[in-house]
Amino acid sequence: MKIGLGLPIDDPALLLTWARRADAGPFSTLGLLDRLVFDNPEPLVTLAALAGATSRIRLQTEVLVAPVHTTALLAKQAATLDRLSGGRFTLGIGVGGREDDFLAAGADLGGRGRRLDEQMTLLRRLWAGEPYGEGSGPIGPAPLTPGGPEVLFGGFAPAALARVGRFGDGFLGAALPPEHLGGLFREVEKGWERHGRPGRPRLVAQISVALGPRDTVDRARRNLLDYYAFTGRAAAMADGLLTTPRTIRAAVCALTGIGADEVVLYCWAPDPDQVDRLADACFPSASRTAASCV
Repeated sequence: MKIGLGLPIDDPALLLTWARRADAGPFSTLGLLDRLVFDNPEPLVTLAALAGATSRIRLQTEVLVAPVHTTALLAKQAATLDRLSGGRFTLGIGVGGREDDFLAAGADLGGRGRRLDEQMTLLRRLWAGEPYGEGSGPIGPAPLTPGGPEVLFGGFAPAALARVGRFGDGFLGAALPPEHLGGLFREVEKGWERHGRPGRPRLVAQISVALGPRDTVDRARRNLLDYYAFTGRAAAMADGLLTTPRTIRAAVCALTGIGADEVVLYCWAPDPDQVDRLADACFPSASRTAASCV
């Protein structure tokens, strides 16, 4: 079982510390969310900086709101990050849903699903070295990973699940209990088979955590309430915050049980000592291999 960390967003100056500690420890991935109209660091710029501060751990957008990004520039940024990181970059991608992000980007909220489909077709072409279009040549650099960086789709709608089989390498499921997320995982697997894809999709789950003193937990809860205020369900999201080693381990085991290949522990407070606390909670100190769910 792989366990990653979702990076906090309210103190970008601490993220290099987070990255270095995580890279020296047992964690598999560093994830970073994407918003435009919000007080968060831009994820591709930030992950490029973290690529230079790390050597082992993967770097992942979780998830990038692709329809508010220019496709040609996104292709170039993602390929560049894939090369800078030595092939350690995963493009977690989705349609988004915050109207203010789309207004600020001058993009169409209503057509975001269709736009993402068009973007993925073009991204795959550009990463393969094909010209952008008539009168315009290829957009380099070529990604280090053949065919482009790993792509995981996030979302809950049937169209989001179907994109995995059409365009992606896997699925990222966030903020759902195992009994609901398991159903989405099975739908992704069915779509994968319908499209005749070899092997199986990579399945990643995300849970919200805060581990530490009371002020760390309280700050995480405030940040969750702020981030999810637009949904009308912010209190429920904050109530789902896991704050003890036991509940975090139990959640990881439950998600492993429904087929998750990786669980990302999304941290909502900037306290970097959480890296060590979460490592102690989820991995035996001697071997630093994931704790057994048996």
